[in-house]
Amino acid sequence: MTIRLRISLLVALTFIVISAIGCYAVFQSRSSAVEVRSVTEGVVPSVLASSDLVGKLKDVQLAAMVMVGETDNNLVPQENEKLAAKKAALQEALAFQSQHADNDAQRGLVEQAKESLDNYFDAIDGVAKFKLAGRSDIAQATFFGGVMQYQAELESIVSTMRIEKDRSKDVAIASLNENLSTTSTAITIVSATAVVLLTLIGILLYRQITGPISRMQTMMSEIATSQDFTRRLPVQRMDEVGHSIVAFNGMIEKIQEASAQVKQKTADMQAMLQNIPQGILTVVDGNRIHPEYSAFLETVFETQDIAGRDLMELVFADTNLGADTLSQIEAIGGACIGEDVMNFAFNEHLMVGEVEKKMADGRVKILDLGWSPITDEADTVIRLMLCVRDVTELRKLTAEANEQKRELEMIGEILAVEAGKFQEFIVTSRRFLDDNEQIVRQNPEANAFAIAKLFRNMHTIKGNGRTYGLLHLANVVHTAEQHYDDLRHPETGAVWDREELLAGLTAVRDTIDRYARINEVTLGRKNAEAANELDRHTLTIDRKHIQESLHRLETVNTANLHELVAVRNAVRRTLRLLGTESVADMLDGITASLPALAAELEKPAPNFIIEDNGYVVHAHAAPMLKNVFMHLVRNAMDHGLESAEERVIKNKPATGTIRLEVGVMDNMAHMALSDDGRGLALKRIRQIAIDRHLITTEAAATMRDTDLARLIMQPGFSTRSEVTNVSGRGVGMDAVLDFITRDQGRIEIRFTDDAEGADFRTFQVIVMLPERVVVEVDGIDVPYPVAGQEASAAPADLLPDADDSDTRVA
Repeated sequence: MTIRLRISLLVALTFIVISAIGCYAVFQSRSSAVEVRSVTEGVVPSVLASSDLVGKLKDVQLAAMVMVGETDNNLVPQENEKLAAKKAALQEALAFQSQHADNDAQRGLVEQAKESLDNYFDAIDGVAKFKLAGRSDIAQATFFGGVMQYQAELESIVSTMRIEKDRSKDVAIASLNENLSTTSTAITIVSATAVVLLTLIGILLYRQITGPISRMQTMMSEIATSQDFTRRLPVQRMDEVGHSIVAFNGMIEKIQEASAQVKQKTADMQAMLQNIPQGILTVVDGNRIHPEYSAFLETVFETQDIAGRDLMELVFADTNLGADTLSQIEAIGGACIGEDVMNFAFNEHLMVGEVEKKMADGRVKILDLGWSPITDEADTVIRLMLCVRDVTELRKLTAEANEQKRELEMIGEILAVEAGKFQEFIVTSRRFLDDNEQIVRQNPEANAFAIAKLFRNMHTIKGNGRTYGLLHLANVVHTAEQHYDDLRHPETGAVWDREELLAGLTAVRDTIDRYARINEVTLGRKNAEAANELDRHTLTIDRKHIQESLHRLETVNTANLHELVAVRNAVRRTLRLLGTESVADMLDGITASLPALAAELEKPAPNFIIEDNGYVVHAHAAPMLKNVFMHLVRNAMDHGLESAEERVIKNKPATGTIRLEVGVMDNMAHMALSDDGRGLALKRIRQIAIDRHLITTEAAATMRDTDLARLIMQPGFSTRSEVTNVSGRGVGMDAVLDFITRDQGRIEIRFTDDAEGADFRTFQVIVMLPERVVVEVDGIDVPYPVAGQEASAAPADLLPDADDSDTRVA
């Protein structure tokens, strides 16, 4: 028989026994309750009421005696009314006794009492009549002769009734007590029988169920305590308990297998922690380090005192982190451990990934830190795992690789520049640096003129560097230029510190020297530069011109003065071409940089048309002109030419055009630069001049456009609202003016329209220099198109008559 069936039978038997006991108890309880109710609600109140009858009779007697003894006959009716009320009370009490009479004797006594009560009050009424009639003596005689007799009779009946009631009460109480005693004895016997039966059932259940389960639990506890998973529980019978023991033995067998696997994995993990070349530790609550960590961690931190130490002390002491960052890291542990893993995700970006740690002997290690949360089943972080790698050597190798990469990039930048132009750039840049160094050393305190010149020179170096694609140099120069720009604006808090300024110049000079060293040593282009330079300046002289000059010298008639003069002039013109280069060759570095500049400005590369009208440029003026047109061309690209979309809207070709025309007029070489862009932003210039208090609002209203345009030559004047790598610092036109005036030249702006007072006006920027900077080549009138654009065979009308003006910053 299975345990389930046994339990079912025992439960059924227990239910039957408990039901029988309950039914018997309910039956006895109801029987006793009825009898108790009869005694407490009938017999006892009736006995108590019979005792009250005697007291009420005494009240009637006293009231009757008061009426008889009343001397004032007017009060007799009132006393008689009181007697009537007492009579009603006695009648009501007798009626109650009649309802609760237990036998015929009690009912007979009640009837006698009612009859005697009527006679008693009839006698009292007679006494009252005599009293009202003024016959007090007869009333008293009647009272003592008749009323007292009836009263004695009534009292005798009531006394007898009370005795009878007491006897009935005693009999009822004795019967009730006997019944309750019998019920109690019976319930006690039945209850004791039930207890014995339930005890037997419990013993049986214990032997069948609880006992085996208790033994199984004891053995389970012993196995769990001893961790001896080789033991098995004996199976004595195949019931539910037996099946449970079999299942438990199977579970123990699986635990034994799992335990072996865990031991193996633990051994593997310990072996990994001992041999992995990486520092691994876990952080518990309180930012303490758990005792289990990888052995390599001792090599990383060069100590064996790791377990239990504070994380901040071991990892972050003597590092390059600031106090705020350290406090932040220290708070992260408390914010993550014991909290949902989402807290770790929210704070992960605050956990430092790399630190520089100073070791005991002064060495500095670079440590790479990797953080990971260790969670439980509820995704609560119980520990933080930190992987530490010593990447000092790796960072050194990376730095070396980056340096090599940078040098390769610099080599690529140098090779993209023709050797002679590069050398010229190096020489020019060093001259600007020498000039800046002299300015710094000669000025112990800041002044606006010195700062403006420093800025112009450095801005020119940067512009030339970007023109030739020397981007690394341009980035280094930009830092020094930014410092000068801060000095121009006192609100930035920058101060004139000669040591700091000289350090900035040194950084730029070192970079330029590095470019020069790579060019000379690594690329071996130093010796090639002189030959290349000679070739470049002699290529302007055509072989035909030389042969013709020699032939004329050999065949000249020395006797003819006019012929000698003509030959001399011809040879002179030929020799003057030595040391010259074409305008296109001079500007090819600038024109070659236009596609990159256009891409940076998100505009299409423009067509650059050069109309030199047969003029070439002397080499001594070439560096200055390159600096001038570097600023002007970049200015035209950034401020003049619109974007492709804007040009299309204005019905212009998407690609803009920049034009340079060369000529000689009034013993001055004229180089006019123009573009087909939006024109000079006169409205914007006027507003900025007012805002900077260069002119008043009243003066601006009457100022001519030519006078207004001159304002852009002011140092730092720019219409740009933001600073870019191309413009926005207000140094371009200021630098151009400085370069030209150094060579006894001047610059003008000539408007090419008649729209006086318009917001935008088209114009030419005209650079005028002494005539010696150019040489006219006989028979040459060839324009030099750039970017695939063919130049017009007929040059445009050069330098139209107009008022002097200034140049544009749109």
